[in-house]
Amino acid sequence: MADRTATWLGLRRDAKPLVLAGLALGLGIGGFFDGIVFHQLLQIHHMLSSYPDSSVATDLELNVMADGIFHLATYTFTIIGIVLLSRAWRFHPVPKSGRTLLGAVIMGWGVFNVVEGVVAHQLLGLHHVWPAGPGPIILWDLIFLFWGVLFLIGGYILIRTDSAATQTARDDAVATDGDGVT
Repeated sequence: MADRTATWLGLRRDAKPLVLAGLALGLGIGGFFDGIVFHQLLQIHHMLSSYPDSSVATDLELNVMADGIFHLATYTFTIIGIVLLSRAWRFHPVPKSGRTLLGAVIMGWGVFNVVEGVVAHQLLGLHHVWPAGPGPIILWDLIFLFWGVLFLIGGYILIRTDSAATQTARDDAVATDGDGVT
């Protein structure tokens, strides 16, 4: 049985498999949201729509293919998350907490936004959130990054306020002999 007093990132170690599954699911869901909403429904950018070479940036067929590869990656993260979640519930003594799972999914979505925002938007310049929108391009990219940071913090707070995933006084009492001695 897992030591309920051991911690991982400030959480009980037995919550780790559930959190990792939620992070992978969140990466996939965040990517799907980005691709479906920004790329397909709003059509405000595609994967390569700000690529420095204009022949690449304006090649719709190439951009749609790149969007498809991007969606394949998000699909893969989602499948990994489902497999990790199934394994966590079947093979590990994890807390059966929807709150912890939801917090981890929100954190995973935040990780997606931060990594995609820094790497694809800023470092590689492959695309930007809303290049034709009102205001400077960087404004929308920063809002996207801020959204990701808020999701990271909010998801972590959600997990940390879940007694199923955090150390409690009861856990500490179980780990001692009653006199505060382990």
